[in-house]
Amino acid sequence: MSEARETIGLVGAGLMGMACAKRLIDAGFGVLAHDVDPAKLDRLRAAGGRAAGSLGEIARSCRRIVLAVFDTAQVEEVIEGPGGLVATAPRERSPVAVCVSTCDPDRIAALVSRLPGGGLRYVEAPVSGTSDQVARGDALGLIGGDAAAIEDARAVIEAIAPRWRHLGPAGSGGRAKLAVNLILGVNRAALAEGLVFAERMGLDAAAFLAVARESAAYSQVMDVKGPKMVAGDFSPHGFVSQSLKDFSLMAEQARRAGQRLPLAETYTDLMQGCVARGEGDLDNAAVIREIRRRRAGG
Repeated sequence: MSEARETIGLVGAGLMGMACAKRLIDAGFGVLAHDVDPAKLDRLRAAGGRAAGSLGEIARSCRRIVLAVFDTAQVEEVIEGPGGLVATAPRERSPVAVCVSTCDPDRIAALVSRLPGGGLRYVEAPVSGTSDQVARGDALGLIGGDAAAIEDARAVIEAIAPRWRHLGPAGSGGRAKLAVNLILGVNRAALAEGLVFAERMGLDAAAFLAVARESAAYSQVMDVKGPKMVAGDFSPHGFVSQSLKDFSLMAEQARRAGQRLPLAETYTDLMQGCVARGEGDLDNAAVIREIRRRRAGG
């Protein structure tokens, strides 16, 4: 079968999974997806993919499989659980799983060390960028794992993230992703705080954002999240709940390293404030809501 007609498996059809599916379909691949939410599979079908009834169906049908699930526990379940990829993927196919989820890097390294030789191979491939950036081909792949497995998965990686870097063995990509996400989260909070501060001083937020984008304070976050903050458009490209999950992973990694992350701690507190207000399913640009709520003397 030619690569252009190969069907790629996809586990998880949420925001990031759908962005990956779009990239793969646009690159000429077929997509066979599994998700526990039927509504997500309906959207996948509408985008040109097909739905699988089980992980086993994907494992038996696809040699290369993208994982786009929520967290580390779900990755472990998909790989090692009953009916998971290790149990159902034919070993003679040399299957490879490419995981774009942000996970605990230590647990991923341990998972890879447990995989039986000659069976399923694992490529760690979290992406730096929102689901919208991934869909446009603007994301950066942060790759960890065995060089031979990465080379086997190259066409899939490059379809999803045309720009990518191999950072070392499994766990390396996740560590880089957490550090990058720390910077992004703090930048989001700084932008939101600057916009609120400008508003409180009587400036027009949209006009101020335009000035900020031309200033020495510029960051790409202003392009990606600034218009959403100004418009109050919190339709999700990356959930508040996902940001809180990622920052919880950062806190655990920092604890193991003996390092305080004071700015990350502040951002975590802001995300917890959003979740407490029922905003976990909003875009993480909603951090501006929590900052607005924190009035002096409140």
